[in-house]
Parts: sequence; C-alpha cells; structure tokens
Amino acid sequence: MMNFRPIAEHEEIQKVCRQLAADFATRAAQHDREASLPLENYAALKHAGLYGLTVPKELGGWGSGLLGWVLAAEELARGCPSTALTFNMHVSVVGLMMDDQTITPAVKQRVATLVVQEKKLIAAAASEPGTSSLLLASTFIPSVRAQPVAGGYALRGRKAFLSMLEGCDYMSLTAQPAETANPLAGMLLLVPYPSSGQRLEEVWDTLGMRGTRSNNLILDDCFVPESALCLTTENHLAWMETFPQWAFGSYTAVYLGVGAATYQHACETLKQRVPRGFAQPLSYHPDIRRRVAEMSVDLEAARLVMHHAAWLADTTGITPATTAALLRAKYFVGEAVTRITRSALTTCGAHALFKTSPLERLFRDGVSAPIMPPSSDFCLNGVGMLELGLEPTEILPPLKVAS
Repeated sequence: MMNFRPIAEHEEIQKVCRQLAADFATRAAQHDREASLPLENYAALKHAGLYGLTVPKELGGWGSGLLGWVLAAEELARGCPSTALTFNMHVSVVGLMMDDQTITPAVKQRVATLVVQEKKLIAAAASEPGTSSLLLASTFIPSVRAQPVAGGYALRGRKAFLSMLEGCDYMSLTAQPAETANPLAGMLLLVPYPSSGQRLEEVWDTLGMRGTRSNNLILDDCFVPESALCLTTENHLAWMETFPQWAFGSYTAVYLGVGAATYQHACETLKQRVPRGFAQPLSYHPDIRRRVAEMSVDLEAARLVMHHAAWLADTTGITPATTAALLRAKYFVGEAVTRITRSALTTCGAHALFKTSPLERLFRDGVSAPIMPPSSDFCLNGVGMLELGLEPTEILPPLKVAS
C-alpha cells in the first residue's frame, strides 16, 4: 500500500524548492516576455546543491528518486515553469544514467562527480527534426551520426528542441554509430558545450514555455573524445522503453506545478475582486464556487495520479503496471492542466487576458501539456495496449511506413 506522507528528505526538498520558487516568480514574466534563459535561476539551483538531486546518496547526491523530483518540480514550476522544465532535462538525464543497469559504475561515478562536485549542468539532446509525439518511439531513432576518428568520434547532424542549451556545460546526446548496418543501433555521449563544430540555430519563438529556449543545434564534425561514450545499444527503441520515468514521467510534474500556480492565482483574485455595486467579492458567486471546485478536483486528482506513478517507479521499478501508471499520469495531468488554465481565464474575466496577468502566461505555458511527448493520444494508445496485453509488433502501424 502506498504511503502518501512525504518522508523527511522529501519535505526538505519541497522546502528548499518552495523558497527558490518564490524568487524565481519575480522574474518569470520577464523571461517569458524576452524568451530569455533564466540563467540566474540555474545559479540558485546550483548554490542549493540541487544539481545532484537524482544522484544516489552513496555517490554524494540527494537520492531523491522520481517521487522526490516530482515534489520538487511542482514547487519550482509554481515560480517559473520554464526553469522547472529545463532543469528537468538535467535531472532526468542524471536519473537515467544512475538507474540504467547497462551503464558501468565508472561512468556513473564520472557523472556524479561532474554534477555533485564540479556542479556541471547537463542538457538533453535527444529530439531531432521530423520526430512526432504521436509516433514517439519509431521517430526517435537518432539520425545524428558518430563517425569514429582518431581518439574519439566526429558528430554530424542536427538536434531539435534542445532546451537550456546556452546554459549547460554538457549535453547528453544520442547518436547512431556511422559504421553499422543496424538502423536501430544507438550511442549515448556526454558532449561538452560549447565546442568546435557546434552551431546554435535560433528558432524558439513560441506560444508558451518561452524561457526554455529550446533551439536547434547543428553538429558539423564536432569532435568528442572516446571518454565521452556512456552507452552503446543494439536497439535504441528498446533501450528508450526501459526508463519511462525519466523519458517523460519526470516532466509531467512540471505541468502539475503550472496547474497549482494557476489555481492559487485564480483563488487569490476571486477572493479580492469586489464588483462595483456589491458588498461581497466574486468568490461568493455560486458559478465561481462551482468552477473553483472543478479546478480543485482536477488538481488534486492529477497530483494523486502523478504521485502514485512516481511511487510505483521508485518502489517496484519499471514494470508494465508502472509504465501504464506513468502514461495515465501524463495524460491526466496534461488534460487537467488544460482545463484548469482555461477555466481560470474564464472565471477571472477579461482582466486575466492582459499580458501583465500571471494567468495569461500560465495559460500559455500550460497549452503544451497535452502536446509534449508523449502526447495525450499516444498516452491513451499506450495504456490501451498495456491494459489489453497487446504486443506492439502485432499491431498494424497507424501510418504507411516509407520503403
């Protein structure tokens, strides 16, 4: 049976992140308006020692597990969703490397030293142009090629949606070995940034999550040493399926924080705003009470679904039941946040539409919740297959496969 009471370590993580979020909130609107990276927030996270949040205690980290990060992510996102979403890329990459049984203890120690002692920030370079959140697995086979050269590899290709690039020290980059006939083969490399042969392509001008600056990166014979290699796999798709808690479960909680912040701002507004000619604030209106109740139910249900999935990942590992729970959480949180943010705009009226309103910004940040991989439709498809015990290889592809 799940114990819903946070342990002492988790409460400490929440406390630290809540304090940081209060400061992040003072600059969130500016970073959204400028589409600028919140570098000062990363410095604060570093100073608080949170770069090692998902590093095991025996390697010098917090040993938070997924549930610890879920609690942290909600708090951080209340202050600045873009900061929480980009920092998740670091947290999830480190968590993946620590949990992956095929990664050697030496590599784990090297990564732990980088983030705990040297306080280096790692971005995730996995997405590429042409990927689709509706056809998630099959389109995430890397096309960036790693050509063996003297002393290491030369990387050539393009990465997309590379959040936090200008603020990172390293990238966890997926590539395909150039000298292989196996189209499913993959590599995981720890690549310093910036380095020769790397070029940033600025494309990030979006509706929401503007402070993530998820631009493209062009690699043109970018050299990395042999020591950069963390993992090789003969089946990149099968490897991806082994860590759903870090592939998408970790950032689901960021959107939970968007919903929580929206709900809080809406309630504060409704309790304070008194229409002309009336003696009571809007919160006394029965339609307002109903909408607030609906938002409250959505938020609490989303939180419980997310916490349960994280608890399963930490206590039972990655099983079909855990994967289904993580997919349910991503679907439900995404849809709930969409409902909460839209209802808050309607409930708080035209004043919420102004660019100076936190609700307007949170609405735009929340728009991507059902879209960010895996999309809501992909989540439902995955849950349906798992619940019915279907083999993915026995199901017809949804689209005609190119020859």
